[in-house]
Amino acid sequence: MGLRIGFVVLAVAGSVALAQGCSTRPGNPGEVFETRNRAETRLDLAGRSMDRGDPENALSLLEEVSRLAALADDSGLIVRAAVSRGNALSMLGRTEEAAAEFAAAEDEARLSGRRNLLALAAIHRARRNLGSGEDSARAAIGDVSREMAFLPDPLQVAFAWTVIGLAQDALGRRDLAEAAVLRSLAVHEKGNRLELAAFDWFMIASFRSRSGDFGGARLALENSIALDRRAENSWGLASGWRALGDVETRAGNPEAARAAYLRAAGIFRAMGNVPAAEDALSRAENGN
Repeated sequence: MGLRIGFVVLAVAGSVALAQGCSTRPGNPGEVFETRNRAETRLDLAGRSMDRGDPENALSLLEEVSRLAALADDSGLIVRAAVSRGNALSMLGRTEEAAAEFAAAEDEARLSGRRNLLALAAIHRARRNLGSGEDSARAAIGDVSREMAFLPDPLQVAFAWTVIGLAQDALGRRDLAEAAVLRSLAVHEKGNRLELAAFDWFMIASFRSRSGDFGGARLALENSIALDRRAENSWGLASGWRALGDVETRAGNPEAARAAYLRAAGIFRAMGNVPAAEDALSRAENGN
């Protein structure tokens, strides 16, 4: 389950960085928005690719977004495209290129002087620093709590709550971690963002499982799988079933675990993801 947490947080971060709210919507009939609207369309498609675990396709789309953002000289688009490219590159293991994109996003945010862009860059920086130890986790909670007040878009606020949840989890405060992610879930449910809501439940399942609450984790994963099924998010479904197998293994239910792993393997195989299918089959035969 932990692998998907790390992988999908980057996807969610990328998807959220693409959210609307940075002055690309027309308010003056004399303004022209053709280039920016084209960029927004590709941003949305890239976000969906990130949500579905396809960073390569997202990166391809984001290259065009970066070009359109430069043509429009739109700081909001430039920052959001750079952050999302950084997350996609991180998902692909291209860490040096990712670091350059994150630095470019922060430079553009500072250059723009726009408080919302500075806040978004700061929250993404806090998320990236979470693996540095307890001090970084404590700092992230304070920094993100302060910066989220400047975010104009509910999806960005939801992502901020997700970062706080991860920071609380890093400190072993799993009740507070779940409470934070439930705040994110409320935003995603209200906006009918099924894939993001599914991931919220996946995170909650992870918190509960590591606290020994296997029944609660099972329920959370059932909710996650139901949402991914509605969204036809095959990658999320396969990951959810595999995680359910992990939970059932830890709960001492080998037959239920085997059934969940086989279900995951079937979905991964149908997707053409042979390594993931083989991993799920191995778990079915040998346990997690």
